Order: sequence, then C-alpha cells, then structure tokens
Amino acid sequence: SEMCIRDRPVRPYSKRELAEAYAPNISPVSALNRLAQWFRYNLQLSEALLQTGYKKRQQIFTSMQVELIFRYLGRP
Repeated sequence: SEMCIRDRPVRPYSKRELAEAYAPNISPVSALNRLAQWFRYNLQLSEALLQTGYKKRQQIFTSMQVELIFRYLGRP
C-alpha cells in the first residue's frame, strides 16, 4: 500500500518505515542502505542528527529526528 507521509504529522517512524517511504520500489534492505548512504553524504543532516543523540543502531527515529530528515531530504 502506497503510504503518503506528506499528509501525516511529523511523528516517530521506524527506520524501515521511513526508508520504504523514500524508496517504495526497492527492497526494504536496499531502501535502508540508501537512507544510510544519504545520511553519510549529507554532513549537515548527519551532524544535526548526532546533536539529537541519534545512534546508527537505533531503530526508531524521534519526532525531532524525523523533522530534521524532512528538512534536509524533503518529504518522501
């Protein structure tokens, strides 16, 4: 089912849920890898996420982290 986050409030999302929203046409694992790659390439986003206490292994993004991701990457 095609999810449209645009109509939804900023809220906590699982990493997989958010990755799939940005890349609905590839496998969940590929989508997660792509999201991780975007974080690596976007140094401002990476730095902003680290300041919120973000850890690579964390499975759920907080609302604040989701807000930053939307700001730097655009909404999915």
